[in-house]
Amino acid sequence: MPIPPTARPAAPGRYEVTQRVASVEIVPGTRTEVWGFDGIFPGPTFDLRRGERTTVRVRNELPVPTSTHLHGGVNPPESDGYPTDLVVAAGRGFRPPPGEHMDHDTVKWTFHSGVRDYVYPLDQPAATLWYHDHRMDFTAPQVWRGLAGFVLVRDDEDDALPLPKGERDLPLMICDRAFEEDGSFRYPSKDRSLLVRAGIDDDYMEGVEGDVILVNGAPWPVHEVAAVRYRLRLLNASNARRYQLELTPGGTFVQVGSDAGLLAAPVRHQRIVIAPGERFDMVVDFSAYAVGTEVTMVNTLGEGAARDVMRFRVTRKEKDDSAVPARLSRLEPAERAGAVATRVFDFRRTGHGSGAAWTVNGRRYRPGVPLARPRMGTTEVWRFTSDFHHPVHVHLAHFRVLSRGGKAPAATDAGWKDTVDVRPYEVVEVLVRFTGYRGLYMMHCHNLEHEDMAMMADFEIV
Repeated sequence: MPIPPTARPAAPGRYEVTQRVASVEIVPGTRTEVWGFDGIFPGPTFDLRRGERTTVRVRNELPVPTSTHLHGGVNPPESDGYPTDLVVAAGRGFRPPPGEHMDHDTVKWTFHSGVRDYVYPLDQPAATLWYHDHRMDFTAPQVWRGLAGFVLVRDDEDDALPLPKGERDLPLMICDRAFEEDGSFRYPSKDRSLLVRAGIDDDYMEGVEGDVILVNGAPWPVHEVAAVRYRLRLLNASNARRYQLELTPGGTFVQVGSDAGLLAAPVRHQRIVIAPGERFDMVVDFSAYAVGTEVTMVNTLGEGAARDVMRFRVTRKEKDDSAVPARLSRLEPAERAGAVATRVFDFRRTGHGSGAAWTVNGRRYRPGVPLARPRMGTTEVWRFTSDFHHPVHVHLAHFRVLSRGGKAPAATDAGWKDTVDVRPYEVVEVLVRFTGYRGLYMMHCHNLEHEDMAMMADFEIV
């Protein structure tokens, strides 16, 4: 199993990364054209520290515009990766194509020639974040082609815990892809150039899934481990596929962190459901298995080849000085009593036939037109309702899950989150905290095909 390389700073607090086309071997014996940060998939991992202001210069050498979003980041709005704030390769012209699901006539576009600096203050706790393309109408196919990678934020609190470290701290980007016979990515775009026409074939309205499961860009990889504890930073970077992960022959995940940081105390799971965009920091103790055992992480929601994810091969015994303490961090209780407002956001497919679209509160996305204006420094209860599986992602503002289907949150809802899996005809209530920066941000379904088909909405922190 490959481990993405760690990005090296060009100068203190400054990084440079280039989005470019490259040919790589994913399916053995074939070559795949990827669009990657530094030409690799996943892109380099940015290993950063809390409070150390970081600037990442993104250079675009691709044939299409891009917008880079730090998913889970608490960033100024101008560095959030807004979908109409685009970087276009130097020397290339660009005219926005007509929207398949959104009216572009009133959209305000911003274009940067060649390069764009994204500034990340990193005033947030240690967490497993990730970055990916966020271009209007084309997020799904551009992420599918490889524009994604990890950002690991570290801090003193996390460092002081006796959790597994170094080579035993593994970032695992799980995603599915489909391939043509020659090894190229298969994706049902109406326009493969991604320049003239947005949209996908109508048969894929519910989202695009592949039949090959990749972990860190490799199909069904094997990773050799010692009979000790490992920290697995699980990321679902799929466009639309949900996973229910289990270990076979038997095993336990001990959750220590969620999307936005550490839990208050560890939570044990026999299985976890992870929706697109979600992250789970898990500790697995491989000393529970004899040397020579092969432990398979499986997806019990998948069938056929999509059921297997990856395998761990226990090859040796080693000394283990790690532990999972009973207390991890101090989290304030999630209390709805202090909320200053309650808002409802309904994620639903509206219309019929060719006029159907995925909408929020019955509206197709209108950039720059906020559905809510929460005040800085307040908390609100946001009630998400749905007609399908919609992983709802809120930019900037982290939240705690208050209820699911009128009952207590699921065990996997613990901690501060930025993405929550809303299941069909379910109501999920979250307590959203508005800190960080004033300005225009957005929420959307992280089924990337739904996102491209107008299931987004702006909100403005005032």
